Amino acid sequence: MASRNGEEEKVELGFNDVLHETKSNKDWILLSLRVVAFLATTAATLVMALNKQTKSFVVGTIGNNPITATLSAKFNQTPAFIFFVIANGNASLHNLVMIALDVLGPQYDYKGLRLALIAILDMLTMALASAGDGAATFMSELGRNGNSHARWVKICDKFESYCNRGGGALIASFIGFILLLIITVMSIAKLLKPNRISHAASP
Repeated sequence: MASRNGEEEKVELGFNDVLHETKSNKDWILLSLRVVAFLATTAATLVMALNKQTKSFVVGTIGNNPITATLSAKFNQTPAFIFFVIANGNASLHNLVMIALDVLGPQYDYKGLRLALIAILDMLTMALASAGDGAATFMSELGRNGNSHARWVKICDKFESYCNRGGGALIASFIGFILLLIITVMSIAKLLKPNRISHAASP
């Protein structure tokens, strides 16, 4: 009988080790996703914030002398792009803080409060990033194709480098958003684990 109990205890210990290993692997996956998302949103923020192009255009002639005007395209001339920079900057800061918390470990768990707060902040950050991406995408489409009904002319045929860099920032931001979506799902799943809830409820 004692031998049988010993075997059951070994099986239970082995099962707990497997669970612990799986949990550690999932934590590493989540941490890696946060690092990549941080890099993507940071790249989007910097590329858009530094996006500027200046060109000279011929606007008229006096005799044989052309009259030129120098115009600049900057991200801060469009409120949607300013919001895009703020949203992605916030996402970068959020992921940086979450990475720091993951590295520090569960010593600041406070019976599950840390996981609940992380899940809520992940959802808020993802929603803000989605809004920023949507606004910037709309303005980018308008700049590339214009709107004949509203008589808004396109500018990407004149500021090609500016539009190309903006497109690159959008691609990086959408990659970051997709990763934020995956991270949010994993954070909620981690919070709702039965063993996590029972552990948080125990004194």
